[in-house]
Amino acid sequence: MPHLLTVSRAARLVGVSRGTLQQRIKDGDLTTFEGHIVADDLLRLYPETRLHDQKELDRVEHIKETAFAKRVRERVLPDAETLAARVQALGIELARVRAVASYYAGAIEELRDKVKSMNSVGDSSRLREVLKEIDAIRPPPPDSEHGLMARDSLLRIMAAQVVIRGTGHEFFVEGTDTLLDSGLRSGLSLDYGCSDGRCGKCKARVVSGRTKAVRQTGYTLTPKELAEGVVLMCANTAVTDVTLEAEEALTADVISAQSADARVKAVTVPATGVTQLHLQTSPDTRLRYLAGQEFTLHFPRGGSMKLPAAGCPCDERNLYFQARDLPQLEPADVVQVSGPRGHFILDAGSTRPIIFIANEEGFAPIKALIEHAMALDVAPFLHLFWIAPQGAHYLNNLCRAWTDSLDQFHYHELTSDKELLKVVRESVPRFEGCDVYLAGPNAWTQSWRTQFQLNGVPVTQLHAQQRK
Repeated sequence: MPHLLTVSRAARLVGVSRGTLQQRIKDGDLTTFEGHIVADDLLRLYPETRLHDQKELDRVEHIKETAFAKRVRERVLPDAETLAARVQALGIELARVRAVASYYAGAIEELRDKVKSMNSVGDSSRLREVLKEIDAIRPPPPDSEHGLMARDSLLRIMAAQVVIRGTGHEFFVEGTDTLLDSGLRSGLSLDYGCSDGRCGKCKARVVSGRTKAVRQTGYTLTPKELAEGVVLMCANTAVTDVTLEAEEALTADVISAQSADARVKAVTVPATGVTQLHLQTSPDTRLRYLAGQEFTLHFPRGGSMKLPAAGCPCDERNLYFQARDLPQLEPADVVQVSGPRGHFILDAGSTRPIIFIANEEGFAPIKALIEHAMALDVAPFLHLFWIAPQGAHYLNNLCRAWTDSLDQFHYHELTSDKELLKVVRESVPRFEGCDVYLAGPNAWTQSWRTQFQLNGVPVTQLHAQQRK
């Protein structure tokens, strides 16, 4: 019986992105069975798979963590009850697989006996060939599929996989993390309000699997909701693999305007003169938005600015902005943040490769989109073309770190846009099959949007920042 893996689990096991495997499936290099990948086919495609190279996988995860400026999170084991439930589920599956294997072993033995008892002289040569084929059946070597199965079993004990019905989006829940926290860190724009169990906006229905409450809440579900399997994602973790019915924001229009006070955590000014501002909301407040959208910042000593967020929405309470001419700010100053606005966001339904093109400070929203794309992990590869005068690429080290640590990320540092189309064509030969995101001055983005459209990129795959 073939061992089947979801695309997300297979990608995690061999250390590549989901988008990479999805592209291999599209190219015909990898087949699927009812939406799952056969383990043998995966090992055939990745014969030198890094099943035992946890160091490299940890390195990728680390660069994602530091790239998003996330706080260091202690990876804790699930509690005893959750571990027991996951081990029990694996035990039930093991018993089922053993029963099937035993059935087939008995069937083969019965077939062998029947073949031996046949006395037809005319078929004797063919019978001998059949017997040889049966006797040649051997179990796979212990260091091939068995190694993958062992790794899969460990992953299933340490983390539960969650699938959102309708969108098919997937994420993993580790330790005692809540469904909401895990989903947001994976780049999903799940519906929520307070994030601490007071408002009830993060309600979801458990279609299959088992969840467990990990915190008390001030919101009371109705008896009908409880009977239907509704839970608050901010207060529950996944005990086993789970399928949920939950609301996701796939377009900017479904996210309402919000306002919150945020304290200044850090202000840094690189040599290029672009100020990087790090704000943080209170523990019980988060601003819901999509990467690429902008906010209005109202400063404590007067004045305001409209700026695109420069970080992933998956980054919990942290908000990042980059701009010239920010007013003087001190640590612990309170900035009122209102928004979000704008439609310069990732195409939530696309699994195409992505080309990001930033003109100078247009890198701010592009950075947010890149981090969001990394968290979603569905694009086969990402190319960043950053155009700025020599020495004005103020986060060069970050871009190079992404290149060094993420196989699917490629960084191109440009000092002008004169050769842009040529460089893109040489770097991405079939760029008309990619999604293209352009950020910079409005006239510039519209001009290059037209250029890419004239060179074969469909208008539905072109996304330009709209700023004056």
